[in-house]
Amino acid sequence: MTVQTIIRMGHPTLRSAAQLFPVNRIGSPSFDVLVADMRETLHAYGGIGLAAPQIDVSYQVVVIEIENTTTRYGEIESMPFTVIINPTISVIDEQVAGYWEGCLSIPGLMGFVERPQHVRIDYLDEAGAARSIEPKGFLATVFQHELDHLHGKLYVDRMKDPTLFAFEDEYNAFHAETREPTPEE
Repeated sequence: MTVQTIIRMGHPTLRSAAQLFPVNRIGSPSFDVLVADMRETLHAYGGIGLAAPQIDVSYQVVVIEIENTTTRYGEIESMPFTVIINPTISVIDEQVAGYWEGCLSIPGLMGFVERPQHVRIDYLDEAGAARSIEPKGFLATVFQHELDHLHGKLYVDRMKDPTLFAFEDEYNAFHAETREPTPEE
């Protein structure tokens, strides 16, 4: 396992659609190394989600892990380490809620983004088995944030109000008292 460098906004890989991961390579030694590196990198950077394009690997692979309900993002639902390969997303309920989002590829900044709060994700797991999950609330936001990376999108592309874009210090000083949990990879 190796901690990889997370590329930052401005790197062209973050703005390109990732390729489908070859199904016949799921479970291969190179795949296992990729997943292990992503997990190690996620932990080293203190995130809750990471997409392969963020470590300059342009494949549709995401990992999410929320180890407990009390994190630096506030009280949020826990989720065991999950590998998501070649996902598709469907909106189940159009109702939106907004959260201040951060991103390991946009360090030191946060922005307020509204997203649907009930979605369905169909994907392959690390064994190549077809799976589905229907996250709601904050967890739905986390999934949408990560899956956006697979399509060359960043949370800043989803912001409606540029006045709700701040450095983390200013967010903490002027916006944190009214905050909801903060999805950050």
